[in-house]
Parts: sequence; C-alpha cells; structure tokens
Amino acid sequence: MLLLFLSQLLGFGSNGANNQRILTPESAAHRDDGDVSSKPVKMSTVSHDVAVGGIGANWGSQASHQIKPDSVVRILRENGIQKVKLFDSDYDTLRALGKSGIQVMVGIPNDMLSNLASSSKAAEKFVAENVTHHISNNVMIRYVAVGNEPFLETYNGSFLRTTYPALKNIQVALTKAGLHDQVKITCPNNADVYSSDSGLPSGGDFRADIRDYMVQIVKLLNDNGAPFTVNIYPFISLYTEPTFPVEYAFFDGDATPLNDQGMTYTNMFDANHDTLVWALQKNGFPNMPIILGEIGWPTDGDRNANLQYAQRFNQGFMTRMSAGKGTPMRSGPIDAYLFSLIDEDLKSIQPGNFERHWGILRYDGQPKYPLNLGTTNSASLIPVRNVSYMEAKWCIMKPNVRLEDPKVAGSVSYACSLGDCTSLGYQTSCGSLDARANISYAFNSYYQIYNQMNEACDFNGLATVTRADPSIGNCRFNVMIKPYYAGAATFAGSFIKTLFVVTVIFLNGL
Repeated sequence: MLLLFLSQLLGFGSNGANNQRILTPESAAHRDDGDVSSKPVKMSTVSHDVAVGGIGANWGSQASHQIKPDSVVRILRENGIQKVKLFDSDYDTLRALGKSGIQVMVGIPNDMLSNLASSSKAAEKFVAENVTHHISNNVMIRYVAVGNEPFLETYNGSFLRTTYPALKNIQVALTKAGLHDQVKITCPNNADVYSSDSGLPSGGDFRADIRDYMVQIVKLLNDNGAPFTVNIYPFISLYTEPTFPVEYAFFDGDATPLNDQGMTYTNMFDANHDTLVWALQKNGFPNMPIILGEIGWPTDGDRNANLQYAQRFNQGFMTRMSAGKGTPMRSGPIDAYLFSLIDEDLKSIQPGNFERHWGILRYDGQPKYPLNLGTTNSASLIPVRNVSYMEAKWCIMKPNVRLEDPKVAGSVSYACSLGDCTSLGYQTSCGSLDARANISYAFNSYYQIYNQMNEACDFNGLATVTRADPSIGNCRFNVMIKPYYAGAATFAGSFIKTLFVVTVIFLNGL
C-alpha cells in the first residue's frame, strides 16, 4: 500500500497535482550524457560557491494590504532568516534589502519569459535595472530565478519553448555585466517535473514529455555552476489523495519505513527529494546542487490545512535543518526556503482555498503558532512591531434581514469573489458558522479589503457596520491593516480603486 502511495505522490507540488506519469525502460534509456550508473551516488555534502546555510523564506506580494518592506526586512533579520526568495524584482522591496546582509533570489515571472527569450537586449536591460543597480546599492543578490514552475502540467506547455532561451539570455547578460561568478541563474520547478517508474526514489527520472527540455536546462545550470531549484509539498499529497497515510507526510510520524537499495525512507519529503537526486544522476548530473525553493504547510482553506499540522510539519523540518540533517541520498545540510513568510489574500485559489494561507505569519505580520527556527534565542517567531490597523469595526448582515431575501445570494457571491472567503469551507477555521454568520464573514472580508469604505458595507441594504467583534471561537473576523502603497504594492491600491466602482454598479443592479 505504501509503495502505491509513494508512486502517486512523487510528482506533486504547490500549484496543483499532476497525473502520475510512468516512464518506460525505453524512455529512460535515451541518455545524452554518457554512461549512467544505476547505483546510488551518495553525497554527504554539496559544494557550491554561492549556496549558504540557514533557513530562507519566500516573500510574496499578492496581498491587498502589504506590510511596509522595511518592516518585513526588520523581522527577517530579527528572526535570523538569512535568505529571501522573491517572485519579482519590486524596486521598494529590493531597496529595503540593501545593507541588510540578507541574500536575495530575484524572481522573473512566467509572463516575462517570452520577451526575455526572444531578446538579448531585454535580458541585458533586466539585469542592469534589477540586478546590477541594486547590487551597487548593497543588495546581496545571489540568484535570478527565471520563471516559476514553468513546466507545471496545468500550464499545458505554455512555457516549454521560452524557459531555456530566457535562462540562457539572462546568463549571457550576467556574464556581460561581470556578475556571473557572484549571481547564479536558476529555475524553480514544481516536483511534477520528475516521477518514478517503480514507485521508489531509485526509479526517478524527468517526466517523459519534458525530459529533453529538462536535460537542456540542467546542463546549462551545471555548466555555469548554478543549482537546481525544486518546490516540494507533502501537504499536496494529503489534499489530492484523501486516503494518503497522514503520518508519512510528517518528519516525526510512525510510518512504516521504506527500503530502497539500502536507503531507508520514513517520510514523503525524503522520498520525493531523492527521486529528484536519482533523476539528476540518471541524466549525468550526480553532483548537481539542489535548492529547496519552497516547503511549508498551509493553515486554513482545507481540512488538512490547520495550525496543528502546520506547526508539526514546519517545526519538524526546522529541527532537521538546525541539526544539519539532509536526506538518505544527500546527507548534508539542505539549502531551503520556507513557503511562505506572510499570508497573501489575493493569490489565485484555482489550486485550492489553502493557497492564501501558507504564511508562518498572518496578513498583519503576527505569528500563527509557536515555531523555533533555531536561529535566535527565542523559541517563537518575532512579530512585526507597531502594526497600524484600521478602526475596530466590522461589516455584518443586518439582524432584521431574512435569509430568504432574493438579494442575499448574489451579494454573498460577489463579496466572496472580491474578498476572501477561503476560511469558510468544510472543516476550516470558520467552517462551523451558521448561515447568517457565513454571510457576515463574506461581507466583512469585502469591507476590510476595500478599506472600510462606507459604500463597501451596504449590499443593497443587507449589511451594517458594527463595533462589536463578531469573531466566534477560532474564526476571526479580521480588521485590515492600514494600506501601504508604493512601487509594485500600488497593485493593491489600483485593485481596490478600480474594482470598487464596478462593485457599486453591480450591487445596485442586484
């Protein structure tokens, strides 16, 4: 049974699950890099001039109300987080990281790949404006992440032909700028780029449909001393496979050990990671450095996304990190970035409602649960200080409004489409609310995102503002932090200003 589950889970990642692909012996036999050993090549350490120890964190920007970059950098330093991975190259974020001593991975979104692939001038301009400029201002940029999980199966091949040329052009641009020794390219990949034909790590190889693309990319990385970056999420296995053995997702579980050519596996992370190690080895790259670009556990939006599981998983991982423990195939320290630092309430929920709840910190920079990173004398995370909140008031359904009112359904649907109702699902933090409280939660979410504007708590007369906190038990009706608008963060401002007019028109027509 465990072998079956392992076979199912090895390709899952953060933005969706793939259909497990089985490699045939014929497809696995076509190698481009000479003789390939079928025996494990075990590495005790990974030598890389750029990789550093300590834990890193992913810092995303898809939030309606962002915390000031200076405040985020302060808590990164206070919590001993030495590395940060970005998904873009926002000017204000990079400016705040100047002189911080924090190593930075700058991100290039997938929608920029086509332009960078077709134009070396565009690549040179990107490097000049987003790498060279900030390095001259004491930002410790060490990586440029070209794309983000571009070969994810749900993208249906949209970025297959642009990822490698974009990587190559960025590498050439870095070389021209004299930064090729200081800054390395990489390409964060979802774990669905590899699979196992046997259900064991030793059966690992790149997915048959993208194998040629992957080998081409890995060779470019290897030739330039750059690492392979992968995102691994045991949570996704529980989300996609309800009968998946829960204990196998954690580091302290009592799952039945799995033996693979003398290597013992007691958790999904080790097995998934080493499937990649085997894939690299089989294709001629046994010494390829690996960065764990994303690993974490969400706290809401699904029955398995909760505070208890998140604390158990992340603390288990951090305990291993502090001990310098790797995996059976790579026993040395892991170069890793937690996903993520702060919740983002504008993330797409297409993969699942949990997508907005990956943060170890809430939207306001406050810790969700005790987590000892092993980097400070504190057993808990240090929060963002001096957070400015909006007024302590909430938007709720008027007590005298009937649930059967014909305007209710449309109003709630619209509130959730522009607010955040991801905590209202089955066995989530607010999953036990009654119908009236559900409606109030939706109204309040919308009201807070729209900066508590008077017009944002009307819904054709269905709603009213209250100063009595409607939170119930573990279900929190949030009060939003005061908005911060600067640089790329103006997205949140334009999001609110543009959509609010449309919203008023829509609701008046209900």
